[in-house]
Amino acid sequence: MATDTQPGSGGDRPLTQPSTRGSGDIATIFGIIGAAILIGAAIVLGGSPGSFVDWPSILIVIGGTFGVVTACFSILDMMALFPTLGRTVFRSGLNAGEAAMQLLQLAQIARYRGVLAIQNYMPAVEDREMLRAGLAMVIDGTPGEDVERIMRREVQAIAQRQTRSVSILKKAAEIAPAMGLIGTLVGLVQMLANLDDPNSIGPSMAVALLTTFYGALLANVVFTPLASKMERNATEDMLLNQLYVMAASSIGRQENPRRLEMLFNTVLPPSERVDYFG
Repeated sequence: MATDTQPGSGGDRPLTQPSTRGSGDIATIFGIIGAAILIGAAIVLGGSPGSFVDWPSILIVIGGTFGVVTACFSILDMMALFPTLGRTVFRSGLNAGEAAMQLLQLAQIARYRGVLAIQNYMPAVEDREMLRAGLAMVIDGTPGEDVERIMRREVQAIAQRQTRSVSILKKAAEIAPAMGLIGTLVGLVQMLANLDDPNSIGPSMAVALLTTFYGALLANVVFTPLASKMERNATEDMLLNQLYVMAASSIGRQENPRRLEMLFNTVLPPSERVDYFG
């Protein structure tokens, strides 16, 4: 972390780093695994847990869902989904209010020491690609209006990619129960073809219903929660990116940091609004 200090009112303060929310999304991990454990416990306590495993049914639901969703989008979209899922589960989100405070410190440093002084603080923002790119353009002398235009285009591109990933999961949540129903119909047809053996009707009906169970399980325990959490994370990322665009363009235009503070507070939620200049 950079430890240089800023001049100006309020005394010298070190450049702070915004806190993170940990190395993983505990709510997502705990929620999905907890629900799966409770459902599994209910199956075990009910007896005959082996009767809930049927590989042809699993193949119909998982394979069918993947195939139909891929047909709705593209192979590249599906490949891009998996890294996004990883970032959703193992996410280290930043506190927006603390990030705004750091940006105001950088703006204050640039105002009093010049834009080139920010270069000493670039290692402190190395892990935030959007902010690092914006500040690099400012240091290189790119006009503030151009910085804002370029960064807003990048923000829009990121939002489109995230929206596409959310759409894939929502589509999977729609398709999985339908594939379960298709599997159930296949099982019922096979069962009706063997009505001459009354002893096989009960087990065949149970197997036929398993595909509906698998489809409902995937849709409501996996796909829908992940889509909702990914949507929430996209909203948080959009807020941070807005702050980065405001900060980089304001520094590039050499505006008063007090104006930047007011701009920040127009987009920050009430609980995270900043009062840097007191």
